[in-house]
Amino acid sequence: MLEAGQVLRDRYQLKQKLGQNAGRQTWLAEDIATQPAELVIVKFLGFGDQVQWDDLKLFEREADVLKQLSHPRIPKYRDYFSIDDRILWFALVQQYIPGLSLKELLNQRQKFSEEKVRKIACDVLEILIYLHSLIPHVLHRDIKPSNLILGEDKQVYLVDFGAVQDRATAQGATFTVVGTYGYAPIEQFGGRAVPASDLYALGATLIHLVTGISPADLPQRNMRIQFSDRTNLSPHFTRWLAALTEPDVEQRFQTAHQALESLNNRLTTHSSGVVSQPHGSRIHLKKTTSYLAIKIPARGIQSSDSFLLFFVSLWYGILLLFTKGVFHPFLLIHWIAGLLPLSMLLFPAFGEVYIRFDHKYFFMEWELFGQCYRRKRGNTAAIHDVCVSRETISLNNKPLMAVSIEAGVQKYKFGAFSPEIADVEQQWLIKEIKDWLGL
Repeated sequence: MLEAGQVLRDRYQLKQKLGQNAGRQTWLAEDIATQPAELVIVKFLGFGDQVQWDDLKLFEREADVLKQLSHPRIPKYRDYFSIDDRILWFALVQQYIPGLSLKELLNQRQKFSEEKVRKIACDVLEILIYLHSLIPHVLHRDIKPSNLILGEDKQVYLVDFGAVQDRATAQGATFTVVGTYGYAPIEQFGGRAVPASDLYALGATLIHLVTGISPADLPQRNMRIQFSDRTNLSPHFTRWLAALTEPDVEQRFQTAHQALESLNNRLTTHSSGVVSQPHGSRIHLKKTTSYLAIKIPARGIQSSDSFLLFFVSLWYGILLLFTKGVFHPFLLIHWIAGLLPLSMLLFPAFGEVYIRFDHKYFFMEWELFGQCYRRKRGNTAAIHDVCVSRETISLNNKPLMAVSIEAGVQKYKFGAFSPEIADVEQQWLIKEIKDWLGL
């Protein structure tokens, strides 16, 4: 019977029981053989009716693998022994990591910002790069909030290697199903875990952090976890998490290094502040991690408008002279006929366009003299491309080109008219929008 104060092997004094489950116990203990005494974690497996041979093999494999590992954010192996106390207990002693598990933090209803979750992702990926680079690969196979410790040094530690695999499962061989429902990918339950399986578990864990909901309790569509409508993440990070948790293992990042590189590349481009623009451009663009805002200002009257300005002035001048300022219904068609050249003058010269993206929606507004005359809205998550689109009409025998935001079957266009923007500005805006969206 294990109890507080008990000293095992004249060395490990049990202090506090941390957990108990089906023939297993985890204790905080002191290694009194060291000076000063050091805190350690002792995991016990009681060999009896509740424990099968497969459980013992996994326990021994955990000890063997930990003994070979050397990483600053993986608990160090200290000892392995057995004691016979009416029950045969096998004990694994490892380094104690002061801190709280992510599960404990979730239970305390702590909120995790995108910045904090990115940091956690980077820390865990660095650990996985080490594990997966070993020969043979070491797969953790049970990454979840309770197995990630946020240490007092603000670093993330990966613990509990009880489901570890350090060799591939032979074709046709029997296997023990390990992992936790909601975090383990489908191929793992078929005994075919690969490095990308740990990436799925990491992605599911991060989704739990950003939503506050276990992935097992989130809705699914085509076996994909649906989480974007419950978060306020940047589009790139949303897509990155979706890529980690692709149900098809072939569609995921194949290595932790690839996943980390993708994450870090976007981190360097998502800087806040006003973005530099092509020389001479009057477009205003500002992006932060929360939004992207674009303003295309009115260009004003230009020399190229001289003919239209003369024509409109002459047309309405003649009408006013002919009618002497008195409205005549039979001349209504002439007043209306003048609206087309008038709009061709006013909208490009004095029209402005405002475009704003946030993590859920994007908005486009067209204004004339400060009054909004047209507005469109779409879902940011639905955007799959931003490109140049050729319009069906031409101006001065030159086809008009627009920036097209393509979301599902819808196309949201701007930049061809009212006001028109230069080709180089269109290319620049496409690059900036796609960069912010992570396309």
